[in-house]
Amino acid sequence: MPTNETWSSKVEALAPHEQETLLGTSLSRRFSRLPLWLSHPANIGGFYGFLVALALILPYAYGDDSEVWGVQWLYHTSLLIIACAASGFVSVMLISFSKRYPVAPPRQILYPMPFLGLGLLTIDRVDMVSIPSVLIWALLLLPGPMYVHLSWAPRWRLLCMIEDGKDPFIGLETKPEEAVEAEEMVDGDTEMLEVVDAFESE
Repeated sequence: MPTNETWSSKVEALAPHEQETLLGTSLSRRFSRLPLWLSHPANIGGFYGFLVALALILPYAYGDDSEVWGVQWLYHTSLLIIACAASGFVSVMLISFSKRYPVAPPRQILYPMPFLGLGLLTIDRVDMVSIPSVLIWALLLLPGPMYVHLSWAPRWRLLCMIEDGKDPFIGLETKPEEAVEAEEMVDGDTEMLEVVDAFESE
């Protein structure tokens, strides 16, 4: 049986809250569909660095009168990819010692940061206002490595354990069963319970 089918069957056999811990939200679920060697946190971090580098093409091309802006962009692209990939390796090592479970990153803070950093970089490159480079690069770089460290690296460790046939949830407190919670919410309403059961069966 192929590894992908084995992996899918193992996930489907888990409890719903365990699946949620393993797969997370939409972004992590997309990464979880990749082979484990490809979804290594270092690769995910390097991919984020590459995406940031792509967004920098226009500020570099139109904000610099130099004819060698492409060389400068390639140089900075290499640094971005290496730095973000290295942060992924560091996260894997830290998680292997701490055994920490994934936590939801502060999306309201992380998601706007690259766009704000890109806007500030554009303003700085066209010499409208001088903005500290440290602030710009912090806004551009921090979201990816923070997501990898808080959310993806712990999930990748759990996925590797599942792939190796180990139980990654030993010692983890389990949540109350959803059926019990639903029964308490509807307070004995049999029609509502039938709707909840039909929804869960789907």
